[in-house]
Amino acid sequence: QVQLVESGGGLVQAGGSLRLSCAASGRSFSIYAMGWFRQAPGKERESVAAITRNVGSTYYTGSEKGRFTISRDNDKNEVYLQMNSLRPEDTAVYYCEAVSVWKTTAFPPVAYDYWGQGTQVTVSS
Repeated sequence: QVQLVESGGGLVQAGGSLRLSCAASGRSFSIYAMGWFRQAPGKERESVAAITRNVGSTYYTGSEKGRFTISRDNDKNEVYLQMNSLRPEDTAVYYCEAVSVWKTTAFPPVAYDYWGQGTQVTVSS
């Protein structure tokens, strides 16, 4: 099993920045890729970005490309999401997710094995 814990959410004004962190523990050696998705009230879950653990290949979806940057620190078993130029429509609960190498080596992954509890990001106008 892999446990994921997010941190770094909060309230920020439009145009501001936040850096989310996700710490992986447990069988983190089995992780092939990690990612972030978000879900706003009444809206569908939306993938944001993904990164492979070994090579560090990245993938971004939607309008976040160019504003958000995903990175990882394998020594710390952590993944980050740097979010710049935040907009009110970025308001959501942001979740970290991970997929094991035994489930898939496709990138971006189409499905994940593990999820964190989420961290709230609120962007005021």
